[in-house]
Amino acid sequence: MEIRILSFEEIDALGISVTEVMDVVEKGFRLKGEGKVELPAKIGIHPRKDCFIHAMPCFVGADADVAGIKWVSGYPPNQAKGLPYINGIMCLNEAETGIVKSIMDANWITAWRTGAATGVCARHMADPDAGTLAVIGLGVQGRTNTVAVAKALPGLSVVKAYDAYTQQLEKYKSLIEKDLPGINVLPCRSVQEAVDGADVVVTCTPIVADPERFVKSDWLKKDCLAIAVDYDSAFDAEVMSKAEAFVCDDKNQYLWTQEQGAYFQKGYPGKEDILGDMGDLCAGKVSSPRKGRRGAVLMGIASHDVLTADLVYRKAIEKGVGKVVQI
Repeated sequence: MEIRILSFEEIDALGISVTEVMDVVEKGFRLKGEGKVELPAKIGIHPRKDCFIHAMPCFVGADADVAGIKWVSGYPPNQAKGLPYINGIMCLNEAETGIVKSIMDANWITAWRTGAATGVCARHMADPDAGTLAVIGLGVQGRTNTVAVAKALPGLSVVKAYDAYTQQLEKYKSLIEKDLPGINVLPCRSVQEAVDGADVVVTCTPIVADPERFVKSDWLKKDCLAIAVDYDSAFDAEVMSKAEAFVCDDKNQYLWTQEQGAYFQKGYPGKEDILGDMGDLCAGKVSSPRKGRRGAVLMGIASHDVLTADLVYRKAIEKGVGKVVQI
């Protein structure tokens, strides 16, 4: 049997666009909404405070027919050590036989599928004429989320950016200006300055057990889409609980996590307050208003990973990339 091994550099060199990733992520959402995805809530261990290592298995059926698992860690203290916050590996299996066909770096996949999910959310929930995006947290996911939202909203012209680590700003600004020529990146000195007047606000900060929830509801404009990529770490509960429409990427995972008492306590929406999840939205079972306050919590689900890994695998086969080993 042969296994194709792919590094971060090899995956990055394939030239896969965020739009391609958005399309497979949206397909996964749609198939999940149609009941064609097996997606257990992610399980994990917590070796240090505010740190996690998660196992994320998934099978996507129908014409996708892909299966796999991601083993991924998130360590907020790594940022101060100059190490990546997110790190992991991806294992892709043949759905027909269960045989492992590829092991690949998961960092590229996690970064771009996370941004892509936000882009898909913006496709379905943002005002199509949105012109200003605010991004809080300017690490890898800050970059990928910015690029994906810009691709979803062609009228976007201004990005207001903030990070508690000021050294992140220049790196982020240079990358975004390269990724998105013509976008005006405005560095901000505070969270309030960044979110003021923004049509879409995305928070990409570290996930913590005892959140400060420093993005206040009354700082946001009336017509705003608020997307949390960091669980309940950043947005004040009222941002989500008083939204005209609230969605999550997967109701089962969101509610299971809430029931465990780890996250989404103290005012975050409960079962009765969820319009639907992104599967319902992409399958056409529910629709979101495009005006007023809209909120979304995107925890990250394994269908994104297996479908993005499958896209990477197919591109690698096509271009003869990766090291093939016998087992």
